[in-house]
Amino acid sequence: MGENWLYPAVAGESYGEVLMDDTFYIKRGDTSPALRYALTPTSVVLTGASVQFQMRPRRPKGAAAVIDVAAVVVTATGTPTVEHAWQSGDTDSAGLFDAEFKVTYADGEVETFPNDGFITVKVSGDIQ
Repeated sequence: MGENWLYPAVAGESYGEVLMDDTFYIKRGDTSPALRYALTPTSVVLTGASVQFQMRPRRPKGAAAVIDVAAVVVTATGTPTVEHAWQSGDTDSAGLFDAEFKVTYADGEVETFPNDGFITVKVSGDIQ
Protein backbone atom coordinates (compact mmCIF):
# COMPACT_ATOMS: atom_id res chain seq x y z
CA MET A 1 0.00 0.00 0.00
CA GLY A 2 1.09 3.60 -0.23
CA GLU A 3 1.62 3.42 -3.97
CA ASN A 4 -1.08 6.07 -4.44
CA TRP A 5 0.90 8.99 -2.98
CA LEU A 6 2.51 11.58 -5.19
CA TYR A 7 4.97 14.00 -3.60
CA PRO A 8 7.43 16.51 -5.03
CA ALA A 9 11.03 15.50 -4.33
CA VAL A 10 11.89 19.15 -3.74
CA ALA A 11 9.50 22.09 -3.40
CA GLY A 12 8.72 23.50 -6.84
CA GLU A 13 9.71 20.34 -8.72
CA SER A 14 7.27 18.17 -10.62
CA TYR A 15 5.52 15.40 -8.74
CA GLY A 16 6.71 11.82 -8.89
CA GLU A 17 5.42 8.63 -7.34
CA VAL A 18 6.90 7.88 -3.94
CA LEU A 19 6.22 4.76 -1.89
CA MET A 20 5.21 5.52 1.67
CA ASP A 21 2.73 4.26 4.19
CA ASP A 22 -0.93 5.23 3.91
CA THR A 23 -0.59 8.28 6.12
CA PHE A 24 -0.27 11.82 4.75
CA TYR A 25 1.73 14.02 7.13
CA ILE A 26 1.42 17.79 7.46
CA LYS A 27 2.12 20.27 10.28
CA ARG A 28 -0.57 22.32 12.00
CA GLY A 29 -1.20 25.56 10.10
CA ASP A 30 0.62 24.44 6.93
CA THR A 31 -0.97 24.69 3.49
CA SER A 32 1.75 22.81 1.58
CA PRO A 33 2.29 20.25 0.20
CA ALA A 34 -1.05 19.56 -1.44
CA LEU A 35 -2.52 16.09 -0.95
CA ARG A 36 -2.17 14.49 -4.38
CA TYR A 37 -3.56 10.97 -4.81
CA ALA A 38 -3.35 8.50 -7.70
CA LEU A 39 -6.55 6.49 -8.12
CA THR A 40 -6.52 2.76 -8.67
CA PRO A 41 -7.29 0.94 -10.81
CA THR A 42 -5.61 2.92 -13.57
CA SER A 43 -8.56 2.08 -15.85
CA VAL A 44 -10.52 4.84 -14.05
CA VAL A 45 -11.25 7.73 -16.44
CA LEU A 46 -11.93 11.15 -14.91
CA THR A 47 -12.77 12.97 -18.14
CA GLY A 48 -15.93 14.99 -17.42
CA ALA A 49 -15.96 13.91 -13.76
CA SER A 50 -16.24 16.11 -10.68
CA VAL A 51 -14.37 15.26 -7.48
CA GLN A 52 -14.98 16.18 -3.82
CA PHE A 53 -12.37 15.96 -1.07
CA GLN A 54 -13.86 15.06 2.31
CA MET A 55 -12.06 14.89 5.66
CA ARG A 56 -13.28 14.33 9.23
CA PRO A 57 -11.65 13.78 12.62
CA ARG A 58 -10.98 10.11 13.35
CA ARG A 59 -12.45 10.56 16.85
CA PRO A 60 -15.19 10.60 17.85
CA LYS A 61 -16.23 7.84 15.48
CA GLY A 62 -18.76 9.12 12.95
CA ALA A 63 -17.80 12.79 13.41
CA ALA A 64 -19.06 15.18 10.76
CA ALA A 65 -16.78 16.21 7.89
CA VAL A 66 -14.71 19.29 8.62
CA ILE A 67 -13.68 19.66 4.98
CA ASP A 68 -16.02 18.96 2.06
CA VAL A 69 -14.77 20.86 -0.98
CA ALA A 70 -14.17 20.42 -4.68
CA ALA A 71 -10.87 18.75 -5.54
CA VAL A 72 -8.82 19.16 -8.71
CA VAL A 73 -8.44 16.50 -11.39
CA VAL A 74 -4.71 16.63 -12.17
CA THR A 75 -4.65 13.74 -14.66
CA ALA A 76 -7.87 12.33 -16.13
CA THR A 77 -6.48 9.18 -17.81
CA GLY A 78 -3.46 6.90 -17.65
CA THR A 79 -2.72 7.24 -13.95
CA PRO A 80 -5.81 9.19 -12.86
CA THR A 81 -4.72 11.69 -10.21
CA VAL A 82 -6.65 14.09 -7.96
CA GLU A 83 -5.49 16.78 -5.55
CA HIS A 84 -6.65 18.76 -2.55
CA ALA A 85 -4.85 22.08 -2.06
CA TRP A 86 -4.97 22.95 1.63
CA GLN A 87 -6.61 26.26 2.49
CA SER A 88 -6.07 28.46 5.51
CA GLY A 89 -7.84 26.80 8.44
CA ASP A 90 -7.79 23.25 7.01
CA THR A 91 -4.92 22.14 9.24
CA ASP A 92 -5.55 24.32 12.31
CA SER A 93 -6.25 21.31 14.56
CA ALA A 94 -3.61 18.68 15.27
CA GLY A 95 -4.75 15.07 15.24
CA LEU A 96 -5.67 12.11 13.06
CA PHE A 97 -8.24 12.54 10.31
CA ASP A 98 -9.93 10.23 7.79
CA ALA A 99 -10.12 11.52 4.23
CA GLU A 100 -11.40 10.38 0.85
CA PHE A 101 -12.02 11.59 -2.69
CA LYS A 102 -15.58 11.16 -3.99
CA VAL A 103 -15.79 11.02 -7.80
CA THR A 104 -18.99 11.72 -9.71
CA TYR A 105 -18.47 10.48 -13.25
CA ALA A 106 -19.92 12.18 -16.32
CA ASP A 107 -22.73 9.55 -16.41
CA GLY A 108 -23.74 10.37 -12.80
CA GLU A 109 -22.24 7.25 -11.21
CA VAL A 110 -20.40 7.85 -7.91
CA GLU A 111 -17.24 6.10 -6.66
CA THR A 112 -15.17 6.86 -3.56
CA PHE A 113 -11.39 6.44 -3.28
CA PRO A 114 -9.89 4.67 -1.55
CA ASN A 115 -12.78 2.20 -1.54
CA ASP A 116 -11.22 -0.07 1.09
CA GLY A 117 -10.88 2.42 3.94
CA PHE A 118 -9.67 5.99 4.26
CA ILE A 119 -6.62 8.12 3.65
CA THR A 120 -5.15 8.87 7.07
CA VAL A 121 -4.12 12.51 7.46
CA LYS A 122 -1.90 13.23 10.45
CA VAL A 123 -1.75 16.91 11.35
CA SER A 124 1.18 17.24 13.75
CA GLY A 125 1.44 19.96 16.34
CA ASP A 126 4.08 22.63 16.00
CA ILE A 127 6.55 24.05 18.52
CA GLN A 128 4.57 27.25 19.04
